[in-house]
Amino acid sequence: MTLSEMRRLLESRQLLLTKSLGQNFLHDGNVLRRITTAAALQAGDRVLEIGPGLGPLTEHLLDAGVPVLAVEKDQRLYEILQERFAGHPRLTLLHADALDWLQNEPRDWTGWKLVANLPYSVGSPLLVELALAERPPERMVVTLQWEVIQRLTALPDTADYGVLTALVGLQFESRGAFKISRDCFHPAPDVESACATLVRRPTPLLPSDRITAYARVVKLAFSQRRKMLRKLLRSEWPEPVLDAALAATGIAPTARAETISIPRLAALTDHLVGTPLPTDTGRLSAHDPGIH
Repeated sequence: MTLSEMRRLLESRQLLLTKSLGQNFLHDGNVLRRITTAAALQAGDRVLEIGPGLGPLTEHLLDAGVPVLAVEKDQRLYEILQERFAGHPRLTLLHADALDWLQNEPRDWTGWKLVANLPYSVGSPLLVELALAERPPERMVVTLQWEVIQRLTALPDTADYGVLTALVGLQFESRGAFKISRDCFHPAPDVESACATLVRRPTPLLPSDRITAYARVVKLAFSQRRKMLRKLLRSEWPEPVLDAALAATGIAPTARAETISIPRLAALTDHLVGTPLPTDTGRLSAHDPGIH
């Protein structure tokens, strides 16, 4: 779908895009092909696309010969997609709020790949929801604000390294990113954009039943960046347990979360959750339902 085709379609429907939904549609063919190539699609893959909009990326994904599940929140765009791809055997369209749908209908994403120009307003929580799934996708190729992409690919002890880095990085490794010009979108967004490729770790850092506890550790640890990790975690674990876990993982008692690698944060969680606590403390368990 070219820019002129996109404009004609919107004008013919007298359709005004909604800024709050992050409706900035990619139209540059070279960028769309680059995103599709980054997905490394092959026989047996299934693709989840969130926020297909008018379907320019959907078109490229279907041309790659894989089944696509596209989730669109805007009823107007959903109807356009139904018309554009009517009867396509490899496309399943779902009219839903993707974040609500992911939270309320957990599923096994093994064998799936997320390939999407995510709605910028909810891109980060959508990504975290999939990244922390018990069985997450094999690969995620996502277009987001450049500042978010920087956080996804950040290294420890840098300004961009934080909660988002650590939550997504538990089960995914960054395989690079490329910037996308504002001119490649219609309408042009107010922010710089980029596309990142995230690949599922071949060996999990934690068993799936400790992911919830890991998320709690990370959120507490980064809740006040300038404070020492030990002080922040004392609200959930007794000091003897905490000190033993820090010593076992080689983390200094004075360390701040922003200096600690994701594998070491995972190891710390493993030690903390694996240490029995008195039954009357009311402290965090690995199955704490309040994480998400």
